[in-house]
Amino acid sequence: MPSMDPISPPHIVHAGPVFRVERLEFALPERPGGPPVVRHVVRHPGAVAVVAVLPDGRLVFVRNHRVAVNEWLLELCAGKLEPGEDPAHAAARELEEETGHAADRMVPLGTFFTSPGFADELMHVFEATGLRPVPQRLEPGEQIEVAVLEVSEVLDMIGDGRIRDGKTIAGIMLWLRRGEAGAGE
Repeated sequence: MPSMDPISPPHIVHAGPVFRVERLEFALPERPGGPPVVRHVVRHPGAVAVVAVLPDGRLVFVRNHRVAVNEWLLELCAGKLEPGEDPAHAAARELEEETGHAADRMVPLGTFFTSPGFADELMHVFEATGLRPVPQRLEPGEQIEVAVLEVSEVLDMIGDGRIRDGKTIAGIMLWLRRGEAGAGE
């Protein structure tokens, strides 16, 4: 299937510290000479999420107040990539900052686009093991509570809607899939 190329350079509608929004215009091949189609796209530097596994098999989560939905959400620890930052480094940094744990081992589980209908954010998911306590280093304005849960609790919470964060649901799916793949080795 052919890609759609913009008919003019993107127009930046908003540029902020986390993302920018571009206005793009496209000509549709099925409507030659017709009016352009306009799309707004969120450009994001990418992010990481971490499935942090304690030695006893429990998982480390964070409760984070999300202004966009005005709710406290239970999530995997996560954060934005800095320009040029290696995703594994970012995952280790976010784990320490948000949960107060450092990992001896960080294994990539996969990547996915968070909302490709309007954003190019690519999420990198990692499994962190060999956890040990370190000082939590929250950024100014962050309100985060650490929660430790059994895997069965997490699955129940996803199933009944108490966990509704997309990156968390996808990250747990990737982690469970890795466990299934590893079981056959």
